[in-house]
Amino acid sequence: MKTERIDTREKELEVLDLNEEDEENEDLVTEMDLPEEPTRRPDAKKKAKKEKEEFRWKRELLSWVMTFVVAIGAALILKNFIIINATVPTGSMENTIMTGDNLFGFRLSYLNSEPERGDIIIFKYPDDETQKYVKRIIGLPGEKITITQGRVYINDSKEPLQEDYLKEEWIRATGPYEFQIPENSYLVMGDNRNNSNDSRYWEHPFVAKDKIIGKALFVYYPFEHFGKIE
Repeated sequence: MKTERIDTREKELEVLDLNEEDEENEDLVTEMDLPEEPTRRPDAKKKAKKEKEEFRWKRELLSWVMTFVVAIGAALILKNFIIINATVPTGSMENTIMTGDNLFGFRLSYLNSEPERGDIIIFKYPDDETQKYVKRIIGLPGEKITITQGRVYINDSKEPLQEDYLKEEWIRATGPYEFQIPENSYLVMGDNRNNSNDSRYWEHPFVAKDKIIGKALFVYYPFEHFGKIE
């Protein structure tokens, strides 16, 4: 009987030891199954940082390129469809526009309206359309213009046109001239009548409306002449 008790106790001990060993093994397995915390090598971090910097640099470059393209496009649209930038090489419009003045004109001035007497226009020279002139409108479509002794008469009026803008006394090419202006055309002259190549001298004396590029608005350079053109 004593021997049996001992055997039983040993077996219980063996079982107990086995269970403890199993628990240890289970703990070991559990620890081994846990995923390790990911780590980055220093080289990988540097590479990621470099790629991020390259992306930022490329994005900034693309932004500058797009800004430049948009600016160029806007400038071309303004120049070709909205604004006229011109330099006046002669004194034919003095003292309203001086020799060498840089001015802006507006191409859309007559999109929904008609040119008026007194407007200063930029247009294609009727005798050579490769050249651009700037003059003042004196006669309108359908009108009869008579020039006698340096005075302009409209449709046989008894009173001459008042021209306070003339540079000086008009003494050269003072007439007599007579013009019957066709429809959709205009007669133009410079404010410096003694030194202006205008409708008085041209083989084709009238400016067709579709040859008017725009209306002169203001002088922007030199700065001492800066201001609206009247």
